[in-house]
Amino acid sequence: MEKIYDLIIIGGGPGGIGAAVEAKVLGLEKVLMIEKTENHSHTIRKFYKDKKRVDKDWQGQEVELEGNVAFVDGTKESTLDYFDKLLDDETIDARFNCAVEKVEKEDDIFFVTSGCGIYKARNVIVSIGRMGKPNKPSYKIPASLRSQVNFNLDKCSNGEKILVVGGGDSAVEYACELSNTNEVTLNYRRNELTRPNPTNQEMIEKYAEDEAVRLKLGVDIESLESEHGQIKVNFTDGAELYDRIIYAIGGTTPKDFLKSCGITLDDTGEPIFDENYESEVKGLYIAGDIVFNSGGSIAIALNHGYRIVTHILSQK
Repeated sequence: MEKIYDLIIIGGGPGGIGAAVEAKVLGLEKVLMIEKTENHSHTIRKFYKDKKRVDKDWQGQEVELEGNVAFVDGTKESTLDYFDKLLDDETIDARFNCAVEKVEKEDDIFFVTSGCGIYKARNVIVSIGRMGKPNKPSYKIPASLRSQVNFNLDKCSNGEKILVVGGGDSAVEYACELSNTNEVTLNYRRNELTRPNPTNQEMIEKYAEDEAVRLKLGVDIESLESEHGQIKVNFTDGAELYDRIIYAIGGTTPKDFLKSCGITLDDTGEPIFDENYESEVKGLYIAGDIVFNSGGSIAIALNHGYRIVTHILSQK
């Protein structure tokens, strides 16, 4: 007989891992976690620098953990080790390098179509990050500059004059990280940085004070031009030349993916769900960062998993 899972979790970040562990601890027998990258916690691995602090609470939000995952403050490494241990100890069935294409419900069974095949489940949790397509600037990026304009750190080399554009945590972390081997300017259109969390606020202030990162605040960019192999950035207060620009101006909810999973969105493009994080389709839940407009703490994501699994079990 073909296997029907009690629960399939799409996404291997903290929300997905938390839900998988809670499902096993609380008594759901057949659980599968599907992750499109080669390992769990992709965002922490790729975007957190080594030994970066990872806090249970985020931006000062104190959150009590409600379930069975005893997560505490630590570093990038200790967090990854802890999640490794949870997955190993609970012997959760997982598929990595496996991108989900769509989720469809027929009668009471969900059919999860992925690059690794079609899986069946009675319940599905979509626990993906908000790292959809990055926001693009409103002005045109000349085709000749595209190799020098990035939306992450993938193509950066050393010894470049780099402009990081943005006012959130990613922008601050990119700027500080790159300043070890490059000349970095951080540009944000507002007069002060109010969005980064307290740790990052402290870090950027120190880097600016030590002149490791130059701050260019309260100034907007009007256009980009190519000039002798460099990028001429036309600011509202004049032009400057850079070797590379990195835009860290946020991303949008991966709406197309949510729609392909059968999750309905409101007028603003955000997913619709109730107090149990259940979408308008019975048995289809959402957890983790996509529940929030601007992301949330690891502790909140873990609590989502606990609450959803508790709700699934209460329906039995």
